[in-house]
Amino acid sequence: MPDQEHPSPDPAEITDWITSTYPDTVIAKTMGATFFSLDTSHWPNFATIVTTDEHDMGNPSDLAREGVFRLNIGVGKATFERLVGSVVDPDYAALDTILPHPIYAKQRWLSILNPSRRSFDEVVKPLIAEAHDRLTSQKRR
Repeated sequence: MPDQEHPSPDPAEITDWITSTYPDTVIAKTMGATFFSLDTSHWPNFATIVTTDEHDMGNPSDLAREGVFRLNIGVGKATFERLVGSVVDPDYAALDTILPHPIYAKQRWLSILNPSRRSFDEVVKPLIAEAHDRLTSQKRR
């Protein structure tokens, strides 16, 4: 049952949080996806939000369900291994669960469908911070 006192963040709230927390963020939107990067001319991104299955083969996340979206975050090897390294046969359609990305897990991307308020505040925000910081470090090199 959803927490009515602390509703889950929607894509707009997550976007607002990212852009207010990291004002250097550049956003691109296309085909039901929002990409968060640091450079308009070079597009490695640190996070994405997708609201449609058209980016995935086989619709593993079942984003056609009403209101369902997937937040994707690119993290470092240690974080990826700690959180999902032992996951076998993940349910990519599970809500509020940190999962390997259904397509980009080999590039160490995580995903979460419709994070709860608690997951967003306690788990997702630090992961986005790591992803942003990794991209900032790469950009400086």
